[in-house]
Amino acid sequence: MTPNLLLALLMLSNFLLVTASRLPRVIQLAASQGVLLGALLLSMRGDLHLHVVAMALGSTVIKAGLIPWMLRRALSRVKIHRELSPYIGFGTSLLICAFATGLSLLIAGSLPTAPRTGHSLFVPAALATLFTGFLVLVSRRTALAQVVGYLVLENGIYIFGLLLARDMPLFVEVGVLLDLFVAIFVMGIVINHIQRTFDSLDTQHLSRLKD
Repeated sequence: MTPNLLLALLMLSNFLLVTASRLPRVIQLAASQGVLLGALLLSMRGDLHLHVVAMALGSTVIKAGLIPWMLRRALSRVKIHRELSPYIGFGTSLLICAFATGLSLLIAGSLPTAPRTGHSLFVPAALATLFTGFLVLVSRRTALAQVVGYLVLENGIYIFGLLLARDMPLFVEVGVLLDLFVAIFVMGIVINHIQRTFDSLDTQHLSRLKD
């Protein structure tokens, strides 16, 4: 697949993500983005250096394997499997996502980019994915969906990082993935404590906590 095709599929997954109400489906879409990002890095490189292949494999294993497995494990311990009443409705979220994607295309057209990138959808896809992650993060009530929103938000940052894949040392990328893994691990602990205390993943219950 060409990079632009993979980027188009990634933006399509953003639309599916903001309209998904079932949490297993949300996790599956986040995992699919991890696979697309790994394939994207490999497809944009004509000469595959060792650190590029290592980045692709590492990000795919963590984003499409390890983190979704952790989220599914957390989901199996709770009774709620659907986002019933998000702060922003699914239809409204779809409209916002469409507007953000169009805005990303407009913004990307005015940004100076290196000629060597050669892929017109790179910056728009990165911006649209950032907006989508932020939208999911602030519009969903369940802590698990908010974790996925954070993951998608980081995916947008990762796409920007791919533009520097040739110049980015491996240890920098490993540091980014380690930060992400630690953040998801901490969020998993928080989800577990919320579920034990309130028997729910609704973050609105946090307002009931007192000193």
